[in-house]
Amino acid sequence: LRSSLSSAQIYTEPNPATIELPVEEARIAAQGKEAAPLGVLVLNLGGPETLEDVEPFLYNLFADPDIIRLPPPLRALQPVLAKLLSSTRAPKSREAYNSIGGGSPLRKITEEQGSALEEALRAKGQDAKVYVGMRYWKPFTEESIEQIKKDGIKELVILPLYPQFSISTSGSSLRLLAEIFKQDKQLSELQHTVIPSWYQRPGYVSAMCDLIQTELETFENKEKVEIFFSAHGVPKSYVEEAFDPYQDEMEHSVQLIMKELRKRGVKNHETLAYQSRVGPVEWLQPYTEDAIQDLANNGVDDLLVVPISFVNEHIETLEEIDMEYRELAEEAGIKNWGRVPALNSYPGFIEDLADAVLEARPYIGAIGGVIDDEALVPGGAVQELVSMYDNANEKPLVAWEWGWTRNAETINGRIAMIALAALGCFDLLSGL
Repeated sequence: LRSSLSSAQIYTEPNPATIELPVEEARIAAQGKEAAPLGVLVLNLGGPETLEDVEPFLYNLFADPDIIRLPPPLRALQPVLAKLLSSTRAPKSREAYNSIGGGSPLRKITEEQGSALEEALRAKGQDAKVYVGMRYWKPFTEESIEQIKKDGIKELVILPLYPQFSISTSGSSLRLLAEIFKQDKQLSELQHTVIPSWYQRPGYVSAMCDLIQTELETFENKEKVEIFFSAHGVPKSYVEEAFDPYQDEMEHSVQLIMKELRKRGVKNHETLAYQSRVGPVEWLQPYTEDAIQDLANNGVDDLLVVPISFVNEHIETLEEIDMEYRELAEEAGIKNWGRVPALNSYPGFIEDLADAVLEARPYIGAIGGVIDDEALVPGGAVQELVSMYDNANEKPLVAWEWGWTRNAETINGRIAMIALAALGCFDLLSGL
């Protein structure tokens, strides 16, 4: 499996001995092409910016056939079902977004990251234009692609803002891009490469350690603090049946961060758990709420939560972690709570993203996704990545089979359950 994913340029097992990247060669190559601006498309989920945006945002989610996969005879009902679900769910979702200020900050933060990345690339001698493409809200990926065409971009690096690859995040966005590229002849001339995941990059690891150490200093007994990594969960079937590399990459991500912290003299114990679980199906474990309770039962008084799968503040950090999990922790007996902020536009993080883009540029247009064994950044075109992943699994990639919670910006398994329940009711009523 791991060999198949590596061939598809979706999972690359890094060599710890080569964690220092050959940035200088990439910079020299970039300077040789500086007459042509380099396009960089950063991908993210998107979120409603105002309370009025919540219902149409939900509609976009539910209208996607990759979220609710209806059987062929019922696909014409997709817009009707999406309208019903979004209008029913909107009041509770508005309540959640109202609790964090009336909307998601995801667009603002992502655009700030894009501007900072553009400046960092120019400071390194690379003329670049960074575009932001959201999966389910403005600016939509389709809109960003149109702007890339209007600007005459000839070379593009695609950078999902998810450190670890999952079929439910980066995979979903790449599948959308594959469809866009397939339908547009002009885009067939756009040479590009994708950076599927980048959790193993030393700059990212170092930036995470910086923020963790800063927050540890706020505790009176910092040596006793449990470092609690909370990652967004996915159904266990994604890993076991769809061969999603997410869990492997997440566990390795934590290992790399803790290894660097040990080098810096931080000896605290750590825990990795998965949040945002809903529905009766089994998700990756341990679950965040259970792990917090277990730690409290075992006498842990000091807890520092690290949102490991998020590089932007959004509803899952601001509401789910900061409000719901903190309340749960205090009720369980945790006496001192802390939370590491998301990376956002942290300078060391942005610098490393700029280096990742420069290292990826030599692979733009490379046949077969050529990889430099000394680099951690894989190359590959969108269609190659999607097709090879599908071929490795011998079945289509099923992306974003998510449902909803009052504290989640993403869609999870409950959607599929409700869709199935609705179909069951339809069948029942049809037989009456």
